[in-house]
Amino acid sequence: MVRVSHSFLLLSLLSLAVEVLGTDKYTRDDFPPGFVFGSGTSAYQVEGAANEDGRTPSIWDTYAHAGYANGDTGDVACDGYHKYKEDVQLMVDTGLDAYRFSISWSRLIPNGRGPVNPKGLQYYNNLIDELIGQGIQPHVTLQNYDLPQALEDEYGGWLNRKIVKDFTAYADVCFREFGDRVSYWTTVNEPNVFAIGGYDLGIAPPKYCSPPFGLNCSRGNSSSEPYIAVHYLLLAHASTARLYRKRYQGKQHGFIGVSVYAYGFVPLTNSMEDVSATQRAQDFIIGCVAHPLVFGDYPSIMKKNVGSRLPAFTDHESELVKGSTDFLAVIHYITFSIKDNSGSLEFKQRDFNMDMAAKIIIERDNSSEGLLKPWGLQGVLEYFKQVYGNPPIYIYENGLGQRNPGNSSLEDTSRVEYLQAYIGSLLNAVRNGSNARGYFQWSFLDVFELLDGYGSNYGMYYVDHHDPDLKRYPKLSAHWYSHFLKGGSINSTQVMKLEKITSVTSVSTLNSV
Repeated sequence: MVRVSHSFLLLSLLSLAVEVLGTDKYTRDDFPPGFVFGSGTSAYQVEGAANEDGRTPSIWDTYAHAGYANGDTGDVACDGYHKYKEDVQLMVDTGLDAYRFSISWSRLIPNGRGPVNPKGLQYYNNLIDELIGQGIQPHVTLQNYDLPQALEDEYGGWLNRKIVKDFTAYADVCFREFGDRVSYWTTVNEPNVFAIGGYDLGIAPPKYCSPPFGLNCSRGNSSSEPYIAVHYLLLAHASTARLYRKRYQGKQHGFIGVSVYAYGFVPLTNSMEDVSATQRAQDFIIGCVAHPLVFGDYPSIMKKNVGSRLPAFTDHESELVKGSTDFLAVIHYITFSIKDNSGSLEFKQRDFNMDMAAKIIIERDNSSEGLLKPWGLQGVLEYFKQVYGNPPIYIYENGLGQRNPGNSSLEDTSRVEYLQAYIGSLLNAVRNGSNARGYFQWSFLDVFELLDGYGSNYGMYYVDHHDPDLKRYPKLSAHWYSHFLKGGSINSTQVMKLEKITSVTSVSTLNSV
């Protein structure tokens, strides 16, 4: 294990904030040969058909129907279940190399275990075949916040060790049925944020929390359950990876990984207290997943601060988890400043954030710099390079959310500026030796979002929910990304040029950009 001085590393990352790292002019040819560019969605956010063809509810259905997502649900979403051919054609028109999506466990295996639903199997086979037939590489996530409600009701889902066996059996079905055409698998999506949101703060499914840390939860223990959930998520991933490598990888020649939500963190000040707090934040937020995957155990500061509330890996489990990824998928949107909060450790009752003893400063800044901190992505990739041995990395989510004004504007100039800056920062990281191998913009369509349903959007394509056919319209960002993917030079004048064509909503205009 390579040891890096924490203070030196974090101060080096902080220096990125004052450098001009946004690449002003580039093309996709500046990236290495084979570098993959795509976009993504997830099952509950895009498919709809929530009650059709044998699908049963997931914990996300339950959460949404309780009114926690702005009163919206994914019952219809973008109706990707019926409109997948149209959407794949949009991907072709845009010029995507790859598409990242997730499989709905409760659509494929409605009871969580047991018989496979033939209609669900047919849908995913059709989607994968359509992608492959159009030359688009599928990247598949097995679980994205949507555990079958049947398993949650039966034994508590991710809080029970039984989930490891059931998840592995579900993955086995996916590998067996789809692995001849799918080469890139991620097991669970952002287990770190899923555990914090779902089991500490109670702001995500399955909405477990306890006072004073979470609000309006009817069950849960914020002091211990986030750690239990992360532990079983890691063990389920490791068990699944072992199965894949033993039974499928040799003949299917694919790769398996897990995604990590990675904020950019920099110290609020140059004080050693804030620098140390920033390292704690990295160890808790990123390290709770990445450390076991690379080194076989949780970071020492987590074990010290959490104590007996943090589950321990047996020697066998440690060996199973360590090295269980062929790649890491990084999810990154934003960079925060960190302030020391060591005083929180004096409290007897603590949750994840208090154990971390670091305060995340949410800056209320409406300037362009408040939104555009592309150096944060380069800092995250540099951190993975220096601390975790520079593993192969795919950026599986990166994008800008905007409040939906009702009639969503197609001239999403700020999103274009965001993508231009962050892809430029990614290029800088690659030039600096990062082993990043792909980038996926989030999201392809305006999908159902976790926290506020249709109240915000990240999509390159606007979906008109007032239209019975849910017609898709390309935004400025779709034109910009298409221009980039098809080899066009990226610079600030290109944004102004593209703004002139957003009033033309025909998808065919993508081919003329």
